[in-house]
Amino acid sequence: MEITRQLVLAFTFFFGPLVLASYVYGLSHAERPMELWGGVPEAWRTYIVPFMFVAALGFLIYWYIVFFQLEESVVSSLRWPWTESDGNGEIRLLLAYAVFLIPSALWIESTILHIENDYGWTQYLVIGMLLFTSIGNIMLGLLAFGAYQDGVDGSALMIIGAIMLAIQCILNDFVIWVYKFPW
Repeated sequence: MEITRQLVLAFTFFFGPLVLASYVYGLSHAERPMELWGGVPEAWRTYIVPFMFVAALGFLIYWYIVFFQLEESVVSSLRWPWTESDGNGEIRLLLAYAVFLIPSALWIESTILHIENDYGWTQYLVIGMLLFTSIGNIMLGLLAFGAYQDGVDGSALMIIGAIMLAIQCILNDFVIWVYKFPW
């Protein structure tokens, strides 16, 4: 199977909304939805909630540039900052989006599973989902930085989009939320 920019776009068209749908579904069937905040103080929530929208905007900025501003040859040339371009940028992009979006779509359900059951292993499932989401976010940022090193137009905005996403996904979710959650 050939990985093309159109295939990666289709992947994001499916899994991006699936992440949002998983949140709607998870909140609608959770017995106690406020428990999903864990130990995050209520005063901090007023800071965190706006960054959810900042993260969504950052995702959309990155996504728009990759799929609607860059030429296909530029997407093919996407590389990690420490490697040379080999024409497999679409594979790297698909991998980064998959590592980011799939665990993002599973996080809320894994958290509900942990809250509603008394299993010792479920906390590691939840933390693992957030870890993989963070790794995917970093991968997107590294691809953007590689593009920046190559002088790609729009790459600085891609980096900004990845940073906007990272504030929520890495700092607020993986660091603060995991630390504050009453495991």
